[in-house]
Order: sequence, then structure tokens, then C-alpha cells
Amino acid sequence: MKFGVITFPGSNCDQDLIYALEKTGGRPVAQLWHKDHDLQGCDMVFCPGGFSYGDYLRSGAIARFSPIMQEVIAFARKGGYVMGICNGFQIITEAGLLEGALLHNNTQKFICKNVYLRTETSNSLITQNIAKGEVLQVPIAHGEGNYFCSDDTLKQLQDEDRILFRYCDKDGEIGNGANPNGSLDNIAGITNKGRNVFGMMPHPERAWHKELNNEDGKKLFESILNTVLA
Repeated sequence: MKFGVITFPGSNCDQDLIYALEKTGGRPVAQLWHKDHDLQGCDMVFCPGGFSYGDYLRSGAIARFSPIMQEVIAFARKGGYVMGICNGFQIITEAGLLEGALLHNNTQKFICKNVYLRTETSNSLITQNIAKGEVLQVPIAHGEGNYFCSDDTLKQLQDEDRILFRYCDKDGEIGNGANPNGSLDNIAGITNKGRNVFGMMPHPERAWHKELNNEDGKKLFESILNTVLA
């Protein structure tokens, strides 16, 4: 199993993600450049956090047209695993790989802090080793993390068990007070119908080691690695 991380102009979490994957999985990770058309035989591709193209127009709207995204879209449509974190979530949503949109935070402010997430399903590659209902503490850092979709799409996400995480308090309770950005239904992460594309706003790569005083994010990487490297 080979992992790849794309670097776009303005990415700032690519090396963090590469380091976390290499240290957790014990093998090199391919560094993919946004102008390339070669996924280097990767079995799972990550779009990292950052401010691709300076977040001009809206976050992810320009990066979605980077040359490599043609390959990522085709790869995902053939069943390849793709994960977007923060700005990466915005990019793959703009590319149509996930439903909905990421709007400006309802506070109209950039938010950088630790938040609590409740795991809503164990039926995905990135959560299958995490118990449904388990609460994780993972940092966020975004100005456009307010997830929005139509009522019909929301019902599909709920009915098809495709909501990965929802913002909650430390006890796992869902409510407006635990919602940092105004996301619909407190949604922090989703997957597609094929369950091979994943997007989340919080940064698990910033919470994967004891030296970061938080290892909750490591559970996501272990869920992936325990499956694909088995």
C-alpha cells in the first residue's frame, strides 16, 4: 500500500501529514506536486491543509483545477482512496468528490483551537478502529469550515451513515455551544456513497504523538494502516 500527499501552492500541512504517515506506517510517502499528472502508483492520496492559492475566490476553488486533480478525480471515481483534511476537504468538495460546500465560519473569524469530535460511524476506512460514539480531541484551524448542504443531501448523509464526525462537547453532547463554525448538523467530516473519499476539517496530523500532547488523531491513521497493511 502506497500513500501520497499533494503539495499545492500555499499548502502548509503537507509535511506534517507526510511525517505522521511515515512514522505511523513505517514506510516512505510519495510527495506529489500539484502540476503533475502522475499519482506515482499511490493507493491512497491525501489533500492536506493550508491556504492553496491564497484562498482567492473561495477556499479550494482554484486548487480544484490544478493539473493533478484531473488524476485524483479519475482515481476516486475508479474506487481509489482519497482523503482531504481542512483545505483538502474544501478542495475535494469543490471538485465534486463530496457533496455540499464549506462556507465562511458563522463568526466571520479564523478559528484555531482544540475541539471535540464525536465519532458517528465505524463503517469507514478512517474510523473502523474507533468505536461509534467515541469522543476525540482534535485541533481545527480554518476560516471557511462551515459545512452546508441541501436538506435532501443531509438526509442522505444521515440515512446512509456517511457522517464521520460531528462537533460535540467533552461529554459527547451535540449542540450549538459545541459547534465552532456553524456547520449544519454539527458536521465535521463526511464520506461519499462509495465510502472511498473522506473529508474532515479538523487536523488529525496535529494530534498523533505524545510530544504534541495529543494522540487522538493517531487513531485515524491506525484505522487506515491496520486495514491496508494487514
